[in-house]
Amino acid sequence: MTSWLGANEAMERLGVRPQTLYAYVSRGRIEARDDAADPRKSLYSADDIERLRQRKARGRKAAHVAEDAIAWGEPVLASAITTVRDGRLYYRGRDATELARTESLESVARLLRGGHGAALKQRPPIALPDAPTARARAFLALAARAASDGPARGRASLALAAEAAGLLDHFADAVAGEAGEGPIHVRLARAWGADAAGAEAIRMTLVLLADHELNASTFAARVTASTGAALAASALAGLSALSGPLHGGMAARVETFIAEAGRVGAEAAVSARLAQGLRLPGFGHPLYPGGDPRARALIEAFEPPPIFEAVRLAGETLTGEAPNVDFALTALVMALDLPADAAFLLFAIGRCAGWLAHALEQLQTGGLIRPRARYSGPEPIG
Repeated sequence: MTSWLGANEAMERLGVRPQTLYAYVSRGRIEARDDAADPRKSLYSADDIERLRQRKARGRKAAHVAEDAIAWGEPVLASAITTVRDGRLYYRGRDATELARTESLESVARLLRGGHGAALKQRPPIALPDAPTARARAFLALAARAASDGPARGRASLALAAEAAGLLDHFADAVAGEAGEGPIHVRLARAWGADAAGAEAIRMTLVLLADHELNASTFAARVTASTGAALAASALAGLSALSGPLHGGMAARVETFIAEAGRVGAEAAVSARLAQGLRLPGFGHPLYPGGDPRARALIEAFEPPPIFEAVRLAGETLTGEAPNVDFALTALVMALDLPADAAFLLFAIGRCAGWLAHALEQLQTGGLIRPRARYSGPEPIG
C-alpha cells in the first residue's frame, strides 16, 4: 500500500526546494494527492521519492540513467508527435481532449503523421482474414500485410504516409468484419449495434487513445520500424505488446474488479483490495498525478452504469486517486453493451494511428534502435 509524505518531509529527503518538488510532480516523476486532513495541502508518494533519492545517491552514470529511463523515467527518444505536460495530453501541440470533441480518428491520425496521407479505400479492397473472433482477425490482418508488404526503408515519405492511412483503414475493417464505407467509428458502431450516440462515444474513445508518447507498444513499433521493416510489421509489433495484461489487457482487470464490486459492494471491494496491498485496477496514472484527462473527457460523453459511479466514489474517497482511461473505457463498453473484447479492440484501433505515426517518424531518422544490456550474469570464463 502506498505511503504518503508531507511536502516538508519530501523536500528534506530529496534535498530540493519547493519548485523542484512541484516540477517532479508535473512531470509525473512523483505522484501527489490532496491531504484529506487539509485540502489546501498535498501528500507525496514515499515510494516515488525513495526511487529519486536512490538515483541521486548513486549518481548519474550512463548505465543507470538508461536503466531508469526504461520505466517511467527520463525521455529516451526525440519525438515531435505527442507529449504529456502539466497533466494534459497533446498531439503535435494540440490538446487531445479538445480534439476529441470534434475530430475523427482519421483526421487525428493524419495530424499525428504530420499532416500527410489521406485515408483512401483501396480498389479492389484487400481481402479480410477469415477468423472466428475480431481479435484474431486483427492479428491476422496485420500479419498477412507484414509478410507481403515490402520494407519501408528507403521509400518516399508521402507514399509511406498514404500506405499508413490505408493500413489503419484495413485494420479497422478486419475488426469490424467487413470492408465498409464511412468513418471508422461509424463502421464499428454499425458492426457492434451501437446507435448514433454510441458512435459518437466510440469516436471520442478512438481519438483519446490514438497516441500516448513512448508507451510499451509504441516503443515496440518504433524498434521494429528502426530495422526498416514494413509498416504493417511495426503495427503488428505494437499490437503484440498491447495484448499484455499490463497494457491493453488492463481493461479485463477492471472488468473483474467491477464484477467483484457488484457482488460485495463498491466500498467493500475497494477496501478488500487495499487491505491486500493491491492497487485498484483503473485508478491512478504515473503521468497524471492530478487525474487522467482522457478519462474525464470520455466519462462526460456518456452515462456510466451505476456500479462504476459507486466504485469511482469509493476509490477516490479511500485512495485519493482518480479513474484512468482503462476505467472509462471499460465503463463505455458496458454502457453501450459492446462485444466482450471491444475494450481491447478500441484501444488497438485507436493506438494503431500512433504506432504508424511513430514508425514513420523513426524511419525519417534512419537510425537503428539497439541499446546495450548491462550484464549481471557470471563472469565470462577463458
